[in-house]
Amino acid sequence: MTKSELFSLQNGSDIRGTACDGIPGEKVNLTPQTAFRIARAFVQWLSIKLKKNPDELTVGIGRDSRITGPSLLNAAAAGMSQAGAKVIDCGMATTPAMFMSCVFCETFFDGSVMITASHLPFNRNGIKFFDHDGGLDHEDITIILDITENEENLICQEKTDFEKFDLVSLYATFLKQKICDGLGKNESEKPLKNLKIAVDCGNGAGGFFAEKILVPLGADTSGSCFLEPDGMFPNHIPNPENPAAIKSIRDAVINSGADLGLIFDTDVDRMSAVFSNGEEVNRDAIIALISSILAEENPGSTIVTDSVTSDRLTDFLENHLGLKHLRFVRGYKNVINKQKELNEQGINCPLAMETSGHGALKENYYLDDGAYLAVKLIIALSKAEQSGKKLESYIAGFKKGLLGEEKEFRLKITAEDFASAGKEILKSIRKTAAEKGYILPVTYEGVRISFKNEDLRGWILFRMSLHDPVMPVNVEGERAGDCRKLTEIVKSLVSPSPVLDISCLK
Repeated sequence: MTKSELFSLQNGSDIRGTACDGIPGEKVNLTPQTAFRIARAFVQWLSIKLKKNPDELTVGIGRDSRITGPSLLNAAAAGMSQAGAKVIDCGMATTPAMFMSCVFCETFFDGSVMITASHLPFNRNGIKFFDHDGGLDHEDITIILDITENEENLICQEKTDFEKFDLVSLYATFLKQKICDGLGKNESEKPLKNLKIAVDCGNGAGGFFAEKILVPLGADTSGSCFLEPDGMFPNHIPNPENPAAIKSIRDAVINSGADLGLIFDTDVDRMSAVFSNGEEVNRDAIIALISSILAEENPGSTIVTDSVTSDRLTDFLENHLGLKHLRFVRGYKNVINKQKELNEQGINCPLAMETSGHGALKENYYLDDGAYLAVKLIIALSKAEQSGKKLESYIAGFKKGLLGEEKEFRLKITAEDFASAGKEILKSIRKTAAEKGYILPVTYEGVRISFKNEDLRGWILFRMSLHDPVMPVNVEGERAGDCRKLTEIVKSLVSPSPVLDISCLK
């Protein structure tokens, strides 16, 4: 494997690659041998950071339901063991649970590894890393790959007899106790006995949420579907943003008469929901709902989101909840790091959340944990039901069902140095928009333009893709016809351009 092939596996703050054949045109580049080397390098990185010898380290490892999970887990575990660390095999787990293995007193691992590629197709897989400070950053992964490259001749050694630990059961007990504490009841009282909750895991690793948390607390989960792990994902993509996945949980709620529907991605660090009436609660709406639940205990606090959230979310957060809204750069690590920074400055920031469903709570170690967010929803649902209300009441002031539309266009940058070309295009867009007198709100990513007059109401966001020669353009109009008008403005701002393919706008 060449250096460029090795470093192509870096996907922001984790590793992603094609782990098996199955989709034409995709070459396998994340093999057990590669996982062995990278995991071995992680132990060396952790040893340096913690100033401990490798043989003083204990590291946990888990996986989701992907078909390549067992082989990659065994190879990565062997690499860490060869580097000197004690390795604990946590089996089927979730990404948040693997971080919590560095927190729980029963485990308190020095570091942990999760074999997952989130919602990507069955042939993909990846590796996420944690220590006591949380998930590693982009720069940390780069260092680990540098170490990996320098030891390219290492041969993967087979070893499968690692000590086993049932981490998911420990993690489920932790979440059950959060629900009991939130409702002021004991598990023996079955605090959820009057609730019917449907769970859809898309055959990922999240089935434990129904089986080990909801059922023991008395909830009726009979409307749940696709709880069984199956790494081929035969029913739908386990992705809370996927239309087929949302339809699946919506149908489950309506058909079973559930009070709430919950849907998780493969490794359970993201979630979305469906109200009892079948209304989808995703993207801006899920951020609005979680923020509203947190608002009473965090008056005047700041909510950090990614850059593509809507003006109507800002209106709800600031004018209905009395909170502050800070749009930051896309990427869940970016919004979480900004959240940490604000709290370190003494600015209360209880939530950082992306429209993708990644949401991190200050009260939960700044961990983006879909199951923990679901716990917050369940507590709020139970309290609402006890007072004769619905969970929907938490976002009664949020403007849903707008007559307008929202779209995303992906404009291809044809220049060889696409990053530099993209910067120049954004600079030109900002200059032209200012000359036209458009409203240019403060933004940390790209160029955002707002329209708030009688003729046009909505917004446009131009930004650069993190890795690809693409300029995504998000457009949202408040009323019927506004989206079409905004699209015409996009055309006027980007054409003519010799290095930008705008054919998708036609």
